[in-house]
Amino acid sequence: MGEFNPTPLGPIQVEIIRNALVAAAEEMSVTVWRTSRSSVVREILDYSITVFDAEGRSTAQSAAMPVHLNSMPTCLEEILANHIPIEEWHDGDIIITNDPYAGGQHLPDIQTFKPVFLDGERIAIAGILVHHLDVGGGAAGSYDAGATEIYQEGFRIPPLKLAEGGKRNEAVIKLLLRNSREPVNVGGDFASQLAALDTGVANLQRIGRRYGAATLKAATDRIQAQSEAAMRAAIARIPDGTYRFHDFVDDDGIERDRPLKVDVALTVDGDSVIVDLGGSSDQAVGPVNCTLNMSRSAVICGVMMALGADIPANAGCYRPVIVKAPEGLVVNARSPAPVANRMATGHRIVTTVLGAFAEAMPGQVPAAYYGVSYAYALNCFLADGRRQVYFDLECGGWGAHPEEDGASGFSCGFHNIANAPIEMLENTLPLTFTEYGLVPDSGGLGRTRGGLGLARAFRLDAPQGVFAANLERFKFAPYGLAGGEAGRPGRLTITRKGSPAPEDLPSKLVDLKVSRGDVLRLQTAGGGGYGDPAERSQTSVVRDLTEGYTTDAA
Repeated sequence: MGEFNPTPLGPIQVEIIRNALVAAAEEMSVTVWRTSRSSVVREILDYSITVFDAEGRSTAQSAAMPVHLNSMPTCLEEILANHIPIEEWHDGDIIITNDPYAGGQHLPDIQTFKPVFLDGERIAIAGILVHHLDVGGGAAGSYDAGATEIYQEGFRIPPLKLAEGGKRNEAVIKLLLRNSREPVNVGGDFASQLAALDTGVANLQRIGRRYGAATLKAATDRIQAQSEAAMRAAIARIPDGTYRFHDFVDDDGIERDRPLKVDVALTVDGDSVIVDLGGSSDQAVGPVNCTLNMSRSAVICGVMMALGADIPANAGCYRPVIVKAPEGLVVNARSPAPVANRMATGHRIVTTVLGAFAEAMPGQVPAAYYGVSYAYALNCFLADGRRQVYFDLECGGWGAHPEEDGASGFSCGFHNIANAPIEMLENTLPLTFTEYGLVPDSGGLGRTRGGLGLARAFRLDAPQGVFAANLERFKFAPYGLAGGEAGRPGRLTITRKGSPAPEDLPSKLVDLKVSRGDVLRLQTAGGGGYGDPAERSQTSVVRDLTEGYTTDAA
């Protein structure tokens, strides 16, 4: 079909192209979903897709994980500025990295980018980030709660060309798989990741042929400008001023008596926002640190959640948000600080930004959600000498909104994960699940009630195992607002075979020896309540009791 290039570029055509680019990202996402191998990718959906313009500015994305989507553009900026300039990107190249200190997040998150050329001209870049099941390091799943430097956390890939001119460097893939406890699953997921890049390139070339490179560039510029204008308009409706809020990370898993403060000074100035994280704690010894890229991603997520406006997420809407933090803090750690459990602090940045917006926009922002990616892994040792890694992520209760109760056992926001069905896990792993359901009384009371957390328990059926956990919200519960109570904090226990009572475990641990018949149980935090509990309607109280959300004692 010939090039369709009306002059001037009209709003309808811009919207058609915008949706075509989103569809290209979504088809890449479907490719991963249908062809990936591990439960962390296929079921939990821990991956994200972004389509960039020819200069590397994000333009469209799939509906996936904000923690990835908000940081992938900064990773690409870092690669282009300091590692592989855009002039050195050629047709058939694939650029790869997982280095947190080169724009990445943590080592299991491997990012790949592939330029899209049409008739010798670069017209776009396809990008995909996939969380891989295991990339080595001191603990199964590459979540070593005892790590004190990044070198202990797994296989580290600097920004480099995985493929050049269409010729793939298989040695890099061999190195990755040799360092993984799950080479078959990781190899399958990585092949899926690369296949999705090819899907994206084909679709973007088709869009380029349909509209022409010049029209496509004009449309992507307009798409980003529209998003920026919408974001500035939403910010401009907030009263100018500086609003402060702080929250805490329980600990880093090593210095267990040292809570880590996340402090936000949020300044609204006309149609822009400055978020200063400079009052936060110094970087941690253990692996809860964030790089500035990660913290910026959390801030942007918090801003967009608070505004609640339907603003297309791309490079444009990020421009009015400025993030500041001196190097050496838990929110802007210096290399080689460990970062595997960066989500503990990342979620706390989100809840702190939301708390600041609650000061700026009273009655419009909900109480705190559970605010943690409950990441844990069990390295199972089978009788025949084989090993299997069970890695999972859980969610909890959402904070109450001024007008309605928080959602229970609901994942959205910063990590937006799905759950892995226990029937599938039992069919593929030496585990039996003994409990999975909501926890009564875990939501904070208020005029509107916080959502309930979850309980998930499983028994090891293999001879031995080693368990590692990177959890949070055991000490500092999700806050309530306007007189609402905090949600109930989380809890982790193990009940040894033959023991009459469970044993409490810390939120972060590594190398816990587990034997056949032992039962591990995770209880996730509930969301905070909103408003005075005495103002809750009698109808709501009766419904909570009838449905089992609360008990007579509560």
